[in-house]
Amino acid sequence: MTRTIGLIGTGMIGTTLARLAIAAGIDVLLSNSRGPESLRGLVADLGPRATASTVADAAVTGDIVIAAIPMSAYRSLQGDLLKGKIVIDTMNYYPTGDDHIPILDEAKLTSSELVQQHIKGSTVVKALFNLDFHHLLTNARPHRHPERTTLPIAGDDEEAKSIVAGFMDEIGFDALDTGTLAASWRIEPDTPIYVWPYVPSMPDHLSGEDRKKWYCEHAGNPVTRETAQNLVDEAIRRLPAGGLPERLPPEHLDLVAQIFASRSLVQ
Repeated sequence: MTRTIGLIGTGMIGTTLARLAIAAGIDVLLSNSRGPESLRGLVADLGPRATASTVADAAVTGDIVIAAIPMSAYRSLQGDLLKGKIVIDTMNYYPTGDDHIPILDEAKLTSSELVQQHIKGSTVVKALFNLDFHHLLTNARPHRHPERTTLPIAGDDEEAKSIVAGFMDEIGFDALDTGTLAASWRIEPDTPIYVWPYVPSMPDHLSGEDRKKWYCEHAGNPVTRETAQNLVDEAIRRLPAGGLPERLPPEHLDLVAQIFASRSLVQ
């Protein structure tokens, strides 16, 4: 059972994972590039299980370390601090503007393989990356709840994947092992299991801010293990295209485009 999470990155995904972990009785060391003082308000909001930390302390102290930073900042992860650690990679590659990474654009590696190469002494598990932060929070359910949903994970170490799956179970999700980091292209952006299966179908009569509010506040339908596996099996490898996932239902495109524009949806 996980007792302490070291969290590197306190954006929307990082903060949501902190909330879920704390609700499950897990202590969280929060860190970001701006330093502990910048986290004082967030720690006060999260309560006594949250501690403002340096990146170094979060990396060294956490039973599991979560990298919840933009993929463009993956080089900021310090391999010497993360040596021997299980690192959950929540990062997604969106090749836009100056954020292009040629080796990923050419599909020579998956994004998680690149992260693993960068922090060689750690064990990377790709997980908790394929929901927007709203539904990462609203879709979480207790163990054996009838509306429990399944999220994919990938990694090269079976024990590490088992530990990460245990953490996911604690915070409200079942885990589907989809294979190695080399095979994790099957669960990256613009694949069938990315984002859209987990979001709700919006009523036709809503518009504007009402649509956005409804989308953010309502849970999606639960994704069973069988459904998740079928979605993974349907994946076709494409070169990263950037922008929005092409497979989002049409009724979501305009709304999600607004959220993606600020990079707040999944980073």
